Amino acid sequence: MAILMTIFIFGIPFYFVIINAVKDATESASLNMAWPASFHIIDNINAVFQAQNGMIMRAFYNSIMITLLSIFLLIIMGSMAGYVLQRKKSKLSPLFNFLILAGLIIPPAIVPTIWVLNSIGLFKTMPGIVLVEVALHLPFTVLLYKGFMATIPKEIEEAAIIDGCTKSKLFFHIIFPLLKPVSSTVIVLTAVAVYNDFVNPLYFFPGSENATLQLTLYNFTSMYKTEWNLLFTNILLISIPPLILFIFFNKKIISGMTSGSIK
Repeated sequence: MAILMTIFIFGIPFYFVIINAVKDATESASLNMAWPASFHIIDNINAVFQAQNGMIMRAFYNSIMITLLSIFLLIIMGSMAGYVLQRKKSKLSPLFNFLILAGLIIPPAIVPTIWVLNSIGLFKTMPGIVLVEVALHLPFTVLLYKGFMATIPKEIEEAAIIDGCTKSKLFFHIIFPLLKPVSSTVIVLTAVAVYNDFVNPLYFFPGSENATLQLTLYNFTSMYKTEWNLLFTNILLISIPPLILFIFFNKKIISGMTSGSIK
């Protein structure tokens, strides 16, 4: 029953997008799930890539670079912070744990963030939007790594220290390779969230040259006309990378999220 409900909830919208992406402008304007009289997917794809002087190609580059840089920083910073919070107990540990939880609860402030980015010269820049994405997703990433770190026996670290291993080598050569399941979870969840982010690039990374894939949907909508066939084709194209990523990493998502939950 659950499988049928899942197919119904996710399969029907996906079918709706695909079936309207292969129609021409007239048929897609009906917004129904009827089979098309003829297929125009190649023409629609060509039109999408030619729109706004090939904006979608620039958007692909921007979205992929923002996603990759954000994932890299989140994995490094999140794993190190999770390790310290799990292993190094001190009087300040409750405060740090509270700050991590506060990062999950408190929403970002748009205007102050723009002011800060502009004052340090990072507004409308790739490093600026990457730092924003990292700041928003770091609390959840730290919690995942902290929970998974509880499943790693301390005896491994003690043995490495006895053998003369330095703190940096202990983490990067021994602990970090053991974090592959949770790192895979972070990669998939963060990649999908950053890749599909619409609001933050709109506010903190404006400009036609800085367009991300979600913003290219505006190319086919206006006050008086919407090219539904091209809009759905665009949606279909930008959905392919997250789908491929999920196919390769889906087996490790659950293990990465549930490990440490019983500690």
